Amino acid sequence: MRLSNNLVGLVNLLTLILSIPILGGGIWLSHRAHTDCEKFLEKPIIAIGVILLLISLAGLIGSCCRANFLLWVYLLVMFLLIVVLFCFTVFAFVVTNKGAGQALSGKGYKEYRLGDYSNWLQKRVTNGKNWNRIRSCLVDGKVCQSLENENQTTVAEFYAKNLSPIQSGCCKPPTDCGFQYVSPTVWDVVGTTNSIDSDCALWSNNQTELCFGCQSCKAGVLQNIKTDWKKVAIVNIIFLIFLIIVYTVGCCAFRNNRVDNSRWKPYP
Repeated sequence: MRLSNNLVGLVNLLTLILSIPILGGGIWLSHRAHTDCEKFLEKPIIAIGVILLLISLAGLIGSCCRANFLLWVYLLVMFLLIVVLFCFTVFAFVVTNKGAGQALSGKGYKEYRLGDYSNWLQKRVTNGKNWNRIRSCLVDGKVCQSLENENQTTVAEFYAKNLSPIQSGCCKPPTDCGFQYVSPTVWDVVGTTNSIDSDCALWSNNQTELCFGCQSCKAGVLQNIKTDWKKVAIVNIIFLIFLIIVYTVGCCAFRNNRVDNSRWKPYP
């Protein structure tokens, strides 16, 4: 068996081994999931595990057993995966190009506005069903708990904090509201605010509500998505290079199989 077949077989053996814990984790999560956030993850994890398992089997059997049809299917799936990853990488850079936090005078954190981000991302979080699921994840993940536990923090110390985008948008009211600081997640609504920001009316000192329904919270989530997607896009570029190399080696293995099969073909 030639070197290219051995390399393809080795790569797919490793992928096959990797797919087993991924699939097992998805099945375990499907039986243990109680929140919408956990249930949202179970199907994608199971799907990834099954796809990896099937692709690995096709590549492993096709390269090691000279099964040309399976190797052809493997190469076709690899080609489609390369195209999809390339399109997603370009798309991720395009939709995350807009949007940035607004620096505030005398504050260590930034505030975020929903309208600063791309229309496509805005539509994803303003959709009621999507946002209810995201909100459930934020509440279950207790993103504001670290601030809730800092009841002794003075207003000067709070303003100097470097809050994450989600903490800035979801765990406190916008600065424009002019509310009086009591603690990081408790603010005194003094009289009527002159701010035109609709988030001011949505703020609640209830620790399960806070500003989770605010536009600023959605903007904070989008800022996190923007940062994460850019990281994923960079990883995708590295992964694409790896896939192209594996695809090229797979093509060599496919050619070797055809040559070997023609040699072993019986003469009439």
